[in-house]
Amino acid sequence: MNNTIPIGHAHATASSNRVLRNTYWLLALSLVPTVLGAWIGVKTGFSFFAGSPLMGFLLFMGIAFGFFFAIEKFKNSGIGVALLLGFTFFMGLMLSRLIGAVLGFSNGASLVGFAFGGTAVVFFGMATLATTIKRDLSGMGKWLMVGMVGILVAAVANIWLQMPALMATISALAVVIFSAFMLYDIKRVIDGGETNYVSATLAIYLSVYNVFQSLLSLLGLFGGERD
Repeated sequence: MNNTIPIGHAHATASSNRVLRNTYWLLALSLVPTVLGAWIGVKTGFSFFAGSPLMGFLLFMGIAFGFFFAIEKFKNSGIGVALLLGFTFFMGLMLSRLIGAVLGFSNGASLVGFAFGGTAVVFFGMATLATTIKRDLSGMGKWLMVGMVGILVAAVANIWLQMPALMATISALAVVIFSAFMLYDIKRVIDGGETNYVSATLAIYLSVYNVFQSLLSLLGLFGGERD
């Protein structure tokens, strides 16, 4: 009985493991400019949305997609890594308005810590599940994309509606959908569907970012305490 592993399969597994390892390292590094951007944003009162929320949203989307295009174009070089870190700094700035609002509560620092801890639990849970689950998850992609578009449309509508209940619903659904995105994107790397660690990091970072933001929004809505 031959128990040897085919050379091609072993090579593919080693390659996937290398991409996943590099992705996790770059993902950890990307948190540094995110935290820096958030800190600067809180200290300076940075906000795209202060004057016109719709124009601020459109400007944000334009800058974000500009980063996406540039990162994808240079993903095979050090420029792609630098652009990714620049993007995560920008996303930290964008997160600062929410963090600043939550820190306005008497228990704000604790809420931020809970959101961070909850996000870490979700990430490690999805990463563990991705390494143990055997079934092909590629079919999830289109359904997750539909869910993400639905959340985006509802979030834009709530710019005018300003309904706390709708905001809470959007945030709760975002936690579920972007947690599933984490599982999907990590599994793609493991299965060899994504072979570039810069692209993989960008996808997983966006999911981690949105889970944290959504958890923090929910904690602020339901757990914020005034003096």
